[in-house]
Amino acid sequence: MSTLQLEVVTPDKTVVSSQVEMAICPGVAGEFGVLPNHVSILSALKVGDLRYRADGKDEHVFISGGFADMNNNVLSILAESAEKANDIDEARAQAAKDRAEKRLAEKNDQIDATRANAALQRALVRLQVAKF
Repeated sequence: MSTLQLEVVTPDKTVVSSQVEMAICPGVAGEFGVLPNHVSILSALKVGDLRYRADGKDEHVFISGGFADMNNNVLSILAESAEKANDIDEARAQAAKDRAEKRLAEKNDQIDATRANAALQRALVRLQVAKF
């Protein structure tokens, strides 16, 4: 079976470096799939679930924005942050969700609603990905 190289990197570390059969990325314009020998593509990513199949097994990675670059059968995901599903601390994600919801409920002019909404979105997706 044909494969492509998947590299998921953050400013701190490499999260995934593996030969995969396919990947589904959370693009800002919607999800898109990448198969081996895909045409070159560059896309912005949103907070979401990066799914891929390696050795017949589906895997999930939380991505909090960044870019996807497919070139020469290598899919490079440059993410602000990323965590494999089994590495997500659900208690920490739940605490972040609770904090963001509390801030949004306060209706205080000092609260940056945009940041609180972004934090809530990240926490919700982390909790969703952790279930896989």
